[in-house]
Amino acid sequence: MANKGILIVAVSQRGVLPPATFELVTAGRKLADALKEPLAAVVLSEKASALAGELASRGVDKVFSVESPALAVFNEQAHAKAVAEVALKEGYGKVLIASNVAGRALAARLAVLLKGGLAADVSEILPDGKVLRPYYSGNLIAEVEFSSPVSIMTLAPMSYPRAEAAPSKGEVVSVSFDPGADKSEAVSFQPEQSNEIDLGGAEKIVAGGRGLLNADGFKPLRALAQVIGAAIGASRAAGDSGWIPYKNQIGLTGRSVRPKLYVAVGISGQIQHLAGMSSSGTIVAINTDKDCPLMQMASIAVVADFNEILPLITEEIKTRRGTTAVAA
Repeated sequence: MANKGILIVAVSQRGVLPPATFELVTAGRKLADALKEPLAAVVLSEKASALAGELASRGVDKVFSVESPALAVFNEQAHAKAVAEVALKEGYGKVLIASNVAGRALAARLAVLLKGGLAADVSEILPDGKVLRPYYSGNLIAEVEFSSPVSIMTLAPMSYPRAEAAPSKGEVVSVSFDPGADKSEAVSFQPEQSNEIDLGGAEKIVAGGRGLLNADGFKPLRALAQVIGAAIGASRAAGDSGWIPYKNQIGLTGRSVRPKLYVAVGISGQIQHLAGMSSSGTIVAINTDKDCPLMQMASIAVVADFNEILPLITEEIKTRRGTTAVAA
């Protein structure tokens, strides 16, 4: 079967589809229309049938609902097998996956199973199927062309807007799945209890670094983040010092983010950190060192002591909005 069509991979998180899924729909729909090929999605979950309709109503032509207890918790082997079976049977030539922890692990396995090329952290998909992705901390943008019949792409967060409801509804097809023998078994899953906004899909991020001096330095950052509805991030130096959990770390050894607003406080801007946030929209840097890399690349650079200026900014926002917190 000829390799035609675009397949979106939708992996549920805690029983729901993450926002990044609907960014994939926008990217996939745009490419499908340009190539005049069908757009499909495969939903992987213990309750996939309840989620499939969300994609069918947002511009996807056909949604494959793969429902199995083996897909209740993310498992690289089982999830990759399920996607590969659909892709091979239907002959899809392009596979789109969100560029998060699960997506990157899944994409690597799919590249092997489908004998396809892989481009990670794609920022834009061109009408002819080529892709753009950043290199060297975003200082260069490479145009990547696939030589294999099948191409797998992980899409960087916030690269495309989230798809809204479409006029017509796509077809939903239930697919049976047998995971077979597995080399690993999910024994239990305990979701983290946190009220913080997840970094992956955050439109606003307030991040702190070594310049905060200690864990208490994050207090004024959290106050600002609460008021503007932002996620909390950190440099590796802050994480290695034990001031903040690893899940908040941004950079080569942490998360890659692409928010509309990135506020960096006490972060000098080592290349490893820039690699994870240089594609942000507006970058505001607050530091006492006016010559550090992040201050030089920032949209707005503020030379000040964060302990003095952050409370002032937070209170000013509260006064102007007449509120204490907003949603992201």
